[in-house]
Amino acid sequence: MDVSGFFIVAAAGYLLGSVPFAVIIARLCGVDILKAGSGNPGATNVKRVCGKTPGNICFVLDAAKGFLATAWPLYPSVFGAQFSDPQTLGYVGLCSAIAGHSFSVFLKFRGGKGVATAIGGLLAVMFWAILAGLAVWVAVFYASRYVSLASLALAASLPAASYIIYPSMAGHFYISLAIAAVIIFRHRSNIARLIKGTENRF
Repeated sequence: MDVSGFFIVAAAGYLLGSVPFAVIIARLCGVDILKAGSGNPGATNVKRVCGKTPGNICFVLDAAKGFLATAWPLYPSVFGAQFSDPQTLGYVGLCSAIAGHSFSVFLKFRGGKGVATAIGGLLAVMFWAILAGLAVWVAVFYASRYVSLASLALAASLPAASYIIYPSMAGHFYISLAIAAVIIFRHRSNIARLIKGTENRF
């Protein structure tokens, strides 16, 4: 393990993930996203409160955080970073970005659900698995109109997709399992509302 690389990638990933684009974009719209809608500083809440375009911009920026945090250790020819264990450090960057988004140092350790940031990072490290997960997301969303249910389905599909698509890469499976657990945990209030039938449709 590249110890110095670990701390560099983890710190950079966490700080990048912590950038609260939902708060920034909503503020430009004259809204405190932490007090509006569900109060969640994520792309879905921005879309509900501020409109389609601000919400989509927020999603892209949140995904970009995950992609950059994951990709820069993995692709030295593109980003110029040289590490002895790029695959492991790609995982570190991905997990750190999700942690930063979910527990942002700039929001007193509050944050979003981590879905967009996870999607961005997974595009860098296991493209076909997240593509399969996104297909599941689209199918569940259009069948139910619940963003939260679609996100939970995406999370649940990730470990299976990574295991099937990358059978020789155990790291992909374990990381996707950890990410799925975090996303499901972060959606526990949504799960309660889904069970009660009070969750908002989109």
